[in-house]
Amino acid sequence: DMSLKAQAKVLRALQEGEIERVGDNRTLSVDVRVLAATNKDLAAEVQAGRFREDLFFRLNVVPVAVPPLRARSGDIALLAQHFLAAYLDENGLSQRSFSEAALSHLAAHSWPGNVRELGNVVERLAILAARPTIGAEDVARLAAAPPATRHPSPAPCEP
Repeated sequence: DMSLKAQAKVLRALQEGEIERVGDNRTLSVDVRVLAATNKDLAAEVQAGRFREDLFFRLNVVPVAVPPLRARSGDIALLAQHFLAAYLDENGLSQRSFSEAALSHLAAHSWPGNVRELGNVVERLAILAARPTIGAEDVARLAAAPPATRHPSPAPCEP
């Protein structure tokens, strides 16, 4: 969700190779390549007037469509193991692993939040699972419940 004004600045940087820093009146030369990602249908955004057509064509050189995670259930185990190893390494935690049943349980989830949701669930499992091997029961308890039951609202305060 970039304003049309910001889109014009990005287009100028890409076309002319020049930018002006915020608060500066000097023009700087830049040589950049852009890898852009969105969850929006940019062609529809162009038609609706919310995205500049010239910027769309400038960015749409090599389009790569990545299906949502729910359509790539075969990737879930590899991604979950990657996220777990990265999280444990980043935080200096002892090694953990997933049981096959846990990975099957993760693969059965629809992942409406896509890869970001999977990463968050794996982090939650790494922190809260009781044993070094994360089991299906951990996944069921910490990941499979709908968001409203995972994080219940606090009870209202009485006056």
